Amino acid sequence: MLFESFSNHCLANAIEPFRAANTIARRQLYDWQIFSLDGGTVTSSSGLPVATQSWTAVRPEGTFLFLMPSYGHARFATPRMNQVLRAARKRFSMLAGLDMGAWLLAAAGLLEGRRATIHWDEFNAFAEAFPDVDVVDERFVLEQDLATCGGATTAFELTLELIKRHHSPMFALEVGALFMHGDRQNLHDPIQRMSSDALVRSASTLMRRTIEEPLTIPDLARHLKVDQRSLEEKFRNEMNMTPLAVYKAIRLREARRLVELTQMSIAEIAERCGYRDTSAMTRAYRLEFGEPPRVHRKGA
Repeated sequence: MLFESFSNHCLANAIEPFRAANTIARRQLYDWQIFSLDGGTVTSSSGLPVATQSWTAVRPEGTFLFLMPSYGHARFATPRMNQVLRAARKRFSMLAGLDMGAWLLAAAGLLEGRRATIHWDEFNAFAEAFPDVDVVDERFVLEQDLATCGGATTAFELTLELIKRHHSPMFALEVGALFMHGDRQNLHDPIQRMSSDALVRSASTLMRRTIEEPLTIPDLARHLKVDQRSLEEKFRNEMNMTPLAVYKAIRLREARRLVELTQMSIAEIAERCGYRDTSAMTRAYRLEFGEPPRVHRKGA
């Protein structure tokens, strides 16, 4: 649901990961509708006009309802909007307040006693205006039926987390890689290094950059300035996979991309993906994707 002066950066970051998930899966995992309260053209803060449907035309079978107010958010917290959101609570399995969306959810009484976050510019004002909400200083809060996040970048992170929970950590990692998510993490930043998620993204970025000449896991840990046991533990926690298994999956997904999009020989693809033995890559490819690369190429 869009509101006048919404952030189109936030809109793109919420939708594009779902679009990428469809692309990677090669089938329609997600679809979406863009609507506003009354329908018609809604204009973003940067002047981008977006055609929307009216709230009354929204099909209720959707899983998520994303609210996306940005600038001038307080003027949208009207009795009518409160009524709409309370009704939506019964129609959708999850309501998600992006950017300033948490403000509208709180005004409708849907965040009382619940954890929530909001864009940091309004963090203190939000906490003061809604003392019954447990306002937390986190990038996003995701619970079974409610989600909130602070802005455009955190909208991307929230959407990736939803994809991760509905599919798998490896699939979400693959989606994030299309947007270079996690690229060039600052490994000297102690705050970033405290986060398992940040370390896994950094490791995965390094894996993607060394596909042709794969590192050993001890060497990978040394590059990341962590001990191997810690690296393996964080991968188990975040991915439910070992670093070696993720490395292999990244290499095989690159092989699949080259099979589908290029005319390289299978031997050249194997070499590009760190396999010195074409037969070994073919066996691994068949186990991962259900058919060997030559058959895959013919059917692509």
